[in-house]
Amino acid sequence: MIGNKNNNDTTKLLNEKLGSEPFLIAVHRGSSMGNIIENTLPAFYAAIQSGADILEIDVVRSSDGEFYIFHDGNERRLLGQEKNIREMDSVFIESLNYRNNIGQVVNYKLEKLENVLTNLKGSGMLLNLDRSWDDWETLLPFLDQFDMADQIILKSPVNQSCLSILEQHPIKYPYMPIIKKLEEIDEVLSYQTINLTGMELIAKDTDSVFFQDSIIRGIKEKGLFIWLNAIVLNDKDVLYAKYDDDQSIIKGPDYGWGKLIEKGCDVIQTDWPSLLNQYRQEISKKMKRG
Repeated sequence: MIGNKNNNDTTKLLNEKLGSEPFLIAVHRGSSMGNIIENTLPAFYAAIQSGADILEIDVVRSSDGEFYIFHDGNERRLLGQEKNIREMDSVFIESLNYRNNIGQVVNYKLEKLENVLTNLKGSGMLLNLDRSWDDWETLLPFLDQFDMADQIILKSPVNQSCLSILEQHPIKYPYMPIIKKLEEIDEVLSYQTINLTGMELIAKDTDSVFFQDSIIRGIKEKGLFIWLNAIVLNDKDVLYAKYDDDQSIIKGPDYGWGKLIEKGCDVIQTDWPSLLNQYRQEISKKMKRG
């Protein structure tokens, strides 16, 4: 059973999903191809149709306090803008049009967080809100009005500011820290009233402490899920020992996703949900045969 005993209502959906599949599929920014643009409702609908259990969604706050779905740093590629979106006000943001996957300007604008939450409420989808932690003081009260604590998983790096906000907030959203150092595990565990549900582990290579079975097993024994990343952001940043989407597609799923499953992960984040879901179905069939 994942989650603190006092927060069973907020972890019910998460537990149901974890109990129904060999592992869960988290889709990075939704599924975007052609005219379907990342971090938009169409991308989330495409991900759901491709087998997603969790939608990874980037949240950003405008200069005048409005929340949008966007990964800052991608303004030039997606919007043709040089300025960071956090420095833009909502009037300017809503005047912008997206560029699609071949760089053409299309008649689609940024999604407001409110619109995405309203459309996905009650969908059975878990929503992992990424990139939002700098704005939690205003974001968490904003989220409260949607009554979606059972669908939302918050994440952040391990720092005192984030953990204190979570500790003090009355609604205990499921929380998953991004773990890069061993001491961060104990730091997170020291906060007794946070609804800690899982940990995202980062391992540069197979020598990393977070590639060791004993560490992974110890985390799972605390009733926490393990989230591993198969996504490839670039050629430099390795998220889990290069057992990733690229290896899974070029060499075969056993060489990438299969290794993550062997490590005992409960969630795999991917940019290729339909292929990973196909692999998961094959694994499920083998498990049923015995």
